[in-house]
Amino acid sequence: MKPSLVLKMGQQLTMTPQLQQAIRLLQLSTLDLQQEIQEALESNPMLERQEEGEDFDNADPLADGDELPNPGSQEIALQESSIPTVENLDDGGEWNERIPNELPVDTAWEDVYQTSASSLPSNDDEEWDFTSRTAPGESLQTHLLWQLNLAPMSNTDRLIAETLIDCINDQGYLEESLEEVLAAFDPELDIELDEIETVLRRLQHFEPAGVAARDLRECLLLQLRQLPNSTPWLVEAQRLVGDHLDLLGSRDYALLMRRLKLKEDELRQVVELIQSLNPRPGSQIEASEPEYIVPDVIVRKHNDRWLVELNQESVPRLRVNPQYAGFVRRADTSTDNTFMRNQLQEARWFIKSLQSRNETLMKVATQIVEHQRGFLEYGDEAMKPLVLHDIAEAVGMHESTISRVTTQKFMHTPRGIYELKYFFSSHVSTAEGGECSSTAIRAIIKKLVAAENAKKPLSDSKIAGLLEAQGIQVARRTVAKYRESMGIAPSSERKRLM
Repeated sequence: MKPSLVLKMGQQLTMTPQLQQAIRLLQLSTLDLQQEIQEALESNPMLERQEEGEDFDNADPLADGDELPNPGSQEIALQESSIPTVENLDDGGEWNERIPNELPVDTAWEDVYQTSASSLPSNDDEEWDFTSRTAPGESLQTHLLWQLNLAPMSNTDRLIAETLIDCINDQGYLEESLEEVLAAFDPELDIELDEIETVLRRLQHFEPAGVAARDLRECLLLQLRQLPNSTPWLVEAQRLVGDHLDLLGSRDYALLMRRLKLKEDELRQVVELIQSLNPRPGSQIEASEPEYIVPDVIVRKHNDRWLVELNQESVPRLRVNPQYAGFVRRADTSTDNTFMRNQLQEARWFIKSLQSRNETLMKVATQIVEHQRGFLEYGDEAMKPLVLHDIAEAVGMHESTISRVTTQKFMHTPRGIYELKYFFSSHVSTAEGGECSSTAIRAIIKKLVAAENAKKPLSDSKIAGLLEAQGIQVARRTVAKYRESMGIAPSSERKRLM
């Protein structure tokens, strides 16, 4: 074949840097977005934040044009559609020459505009405590080593104790056998198995109670032994845990009463004493830092109408700094002037991207509240079936956009804080030809289990029959799937004494 030049025409989907930035901001969570805004404020001198109680000077042309409205002040009733908008920059002012609204496609920010590295966090705040905000939580091993340092012990025993502590998992159990621990030591140390077992018994007296146990039986017995001798039913509880723990696990209360020679009421008190113990003692020592949820949307009822508003504290109020913007000179091609014009354009696009995110979030949240009025009024049992396609059609957007805006976004309602994804669920047909949400079915199953007879808990088949009596056609395996998703044990494990 001879080489030749061929001209072809075709269509290809491309995204401008402005669109890429808008999509990236849309899918960020509240905490990630706050970090992104902080980095933008540190790297771009054209952006500034409005502090609480501060008023901007609206006499400047930029004050009205590039200010990002306070998200929390925009309330939307379900019957209204007042979406906040951003006005364009005032055409007046000697610095404001025409800047293109979009970059050429398939280009990056760095190819056209200059960027500057973000600076380090400011240390001007005297109340900012680095240690209290960055120190990790105490781990179980750290807690045990702290107690070990207070215990008088020989160097050899201390070495054994440190090795045993390293073998304790986060739940407080010893993962390795004593033989495996012994094999890990140097033979020249001449350590015997009895020494390891003696040190282990000393560790088992440390806090939390039940730590360093090798199995559940030993863990419960260690906690029972630390209770006062005057504790009611202590002897019977030790006997039950030591000899008949398997019967308690299988809920064979009739055989337990015969073995322990106890009446039903007496056995119930013994079981309650055992249930007061902690099968995972290591969980009492929290090593991870708590994670806080910042809601993006707040829903409240006012005058019998549900109102939707953006959280005032989630996103700060931004605008272009009019003083720096006034330094930009028209027809000036110097390096400093070019840098300021580039920063000005980036600031304008960043503000518009934030505003677009707020508008999309408000539209989606409003439609969700409109669809799920029943949930807000009556709870989970009134949840309606809802999929991404329904919201996408209502707001005129693609399903992928709805998926981005509902991921890691939270709504504060009078019933609690929920992720926006929580309001989406599949449906099950009813006898009348309607549809019932899977979330509502889970709520009904949970209600049935809570009201069941403790001696004769409902099986999955029985629950399916009760749902069918209410007109909800659900198979037994579907009931089992919903029950397991809620962490509810099967009927054989829910059986208990009255």
